[in-house]
Amino acid sequence: MPRTTNRAAVIGGIAIAAFVLAGCTNTTTPDSETEENPMANELTPAEIVSTATTAVFGERDLSAIDEYFGPTYTQHSTLAADGLEGLRTLAGSLPDNFRYEPARLLAEGELVVTQGTYYGFGPDALTGYDVWRVEDGKIVEHWDSLTPVVGETASGRSQTDGPTEVTDLDKTAENKQLVTDFAEQVLVGGDYSLLTDYISTEQYDQHNPEAADGLAAFGAAVEQWAAEGKTLDYKKVHQVIAQGNFVFTRAEGNFGVPSIYNDLWRVQDGKIVEHWDVVIPVPTERPHTNGVF
Repeated sequence: MPRTTNRAAVIGGIAIAAFVLAGCTNTTTPDSETEENPMANELTPAEIVSTATTAVFGERDLSAIDEYFGPTYTQHSTLAADGLEGLRTLAGSLPDNFRYEPARLLAEGELVVTQGTYYGFGPDALTGYDVWRVEDGKIVEHWDSLTPVVGETASGRSQTDGPTEVTDLDKTAENKQLVTDFAEQVLVGGDYSLLTDYISTEQYDQHNPEAADGLAAFGAAVEQWAAEGKTLDYKKVHQVIAQGNFVFTRAEGNFGVPSIYNDLWRVQDGKIVEHWDVVIPVPTERPHTNGVF
């Protein structure tokens, strides 16, 4: 797949996803508070990502790079060189016919996660995740992982369909802890006897193309992968980002080869009930020395 096109497609529709998120959270400030506190007018990290990427990649306004991206911008994507100059080169070389279909956006603190599908670059549509870090009102760091869209999946679900609304904001910390413990004890620790402590036995909607719904089907997929030499092996979880009922994890491990695991989990009533993922090999060649994590 082209080295520059995957990155491009995510950008065009991030604004839409950001507004979806905005509709799920109450960010309205009373006029009196706004007048007394000018800081209340500042953009949230999700809004900064939306505004910046729409300006630079949607409207092709390269002057917005210096306005919305920090001078120390660090790139972990394998599709662009490091720093603002790498970003300028990428943005200036994008084709005109890309289309991005946003699926989800969640934000916690300085980190923003976007999930979506990219069309118009090569024969295959691409789906994946971007993670953006915002500091002092500017984007200063970026990670991503992309994979081809699969037309027919084991569950009949697509890689991005399902619920999109961010709910249960009061349970963000609780849900993050649940997934963190699950990742540490089951995924990294390998103790699958604890699986039902974290994943619902009544509902487990699966969006991995090779696994059907339910825990039994997931077990069957794991056995098939192992037979193919692709053991589900998580080594270290680098990021856990949560908002309400959604928790995103980014981890390193092996899946036949050294790999990047990107998992999105939906939590309901204290159990994981739905899962989306993108698993890609760690590239051996990169246009920077920052690593992918």
